[in-house]
Amino acid sequence: MKSTGIVRKVDELGRIVLPIELRRTLDIDVKDALEIYVEGSQIILKKYEPACVFCGSSKDVIHFKDKNVCRNCIHDLESI
Repeated sequence: MKSTGIVRKVDELGRIVLPIELRRTLDIDVKDALEIYVEGSQIILKKYEPACVFCGSSKDVIHFKDKNVCRNCIHDLESI
């Protein structure tokens, strides 16, 4: 893991501010969703990308009846 040298304090509501440089570098825009992971004593933030419920792919995902399904799996389902 690479240190950025950036330190931020948590405010009274539990929020932190991600510096604009990081948001630009990681292509995080206003209202983008972030997933929160915990690994040991580390908190990991990752830009949320919806993934297919069948194969886990995040490419060409369509939201269908509250589920995310990729075009490849839709094609596979059609051939059943």
